[in-house]
Amino acid sequence: MPDNCGEKSRRYPLHTIPGYMASQPGIQIGSQFSSKASDEDLTFARQLGIEWAMVNVDDPTLHSAEGYRAICQRFEANGLSVYRLANNRCHNMTSVTLGLEDRDERIAEYLRYIRNLGAAGIHYSTYAHMANGIWSSQREEVRGGAGVRAFHIDRNPTGHWAGQVFQGELTHGRTYSEDELWDNYVYFMRQVVPVAEEAGVFIGIHPDDPPVYPLGGIPRSIFGNFEGYRRAIEFADSPNIGMCLCVGCWLEGGSAMGKDVLETIQYFGSRHKLFKIHLRNVTAPMPDGFAETYMDAGYMDLSKVIAALRAVDFDGAIISDHLPAMVGGRHAAEAYHVGYMRGMLNAMQGK
Repeated sequence: MPDNCGEKSRRYPLHTIPGYMASQPGIQIGSQFSSKASDEDLTFARQLGIEWAMVNVDDPTLHSAEGYRAICQRFEANGLSVYRLANNRCHNMTSVTLGLEDRDERIAEYLRYIRNLGAAGIHYSTYAHMANGIWSSQREEVRGGAGVRAFHIDRNPTGHWAGQVFQGELTHGRTYSEDELWDNYVYFMRQVVPVAEEAGVFIGIHPDDPPVYPLGGIPRSIFGNFEGYRRAIEFADSPNIGMCLCVGCWLEGGSAMGKDVLETIQYFGSRHKLFKIHLRNVTAPMPDGFAETYMDAGYMDLSKVIAALRAVDFDGAIISDHLPAMVGGRHAAEAYHVGYMRGMLNAMQGK
């Protein structure tokens, strides 16, 4: 924990750190951007009243403390605070998850990334520990013909991440055991924790997508269910390691997650381990398969999620995730979903 973080920061790890200047404590709304976002994109975000920017760094020359500071300056000049900066090479790192020959090189790259974030004054990063990407089957249509991602195990799904495609029963030549994956996680986390604490960076670990069931010969047993998460975060034993709760992923897993999303919020939120929330709905849980859909059209009443976050005094950002392809493009879809989130928040705050 950095010197400028007091005891309150252990509960609210972001908003009490100098440089994180939300208008008020509590649940805040963020949005996702490219580091190449246009002036129109930033104006649109201001018009929606968005407070936080989740920025994907699409220019590889900017992966340095100086590059990150330059990105922050541009967003801050447009009225947005940067919550996290993403480096896709340091996310879903197959070599780390499976313990391949180049894992030490990839871990060293990850640690440089965390140090650069801290040096630039960015105190949060999302990390996913999947080995063969996010899996999907053919896209489907939901209300009004909007195209969305779907997953059905019997429809030849494939995994995708950063331009790579994973398919078949064995994406990496053999079946991996749960014990192997746990050993590789422990190896990684023992190196990450001291660096994250020294840099003052909080790491929220994202669920497997989809969770629970092995895909391509690789178990999804650590960040694919409640018990795996509990064990993994307890092993890390650090105020800087917690959860980026993707509500959509949790809903995908359904009862096989071990605890439902509301119980999960209560457990990890009461222990100050919820760092960021992805708000997304799906049509049904696995194993029958699902399609992503509008926040108001899935099988979960997301207002109950907001109420659960308020009950544990969650003090961080919620964002939309995996938007439907609506007429009017991404701006139309984001406007709809930000408005829906703001409406839920205002209703619960009596506004």
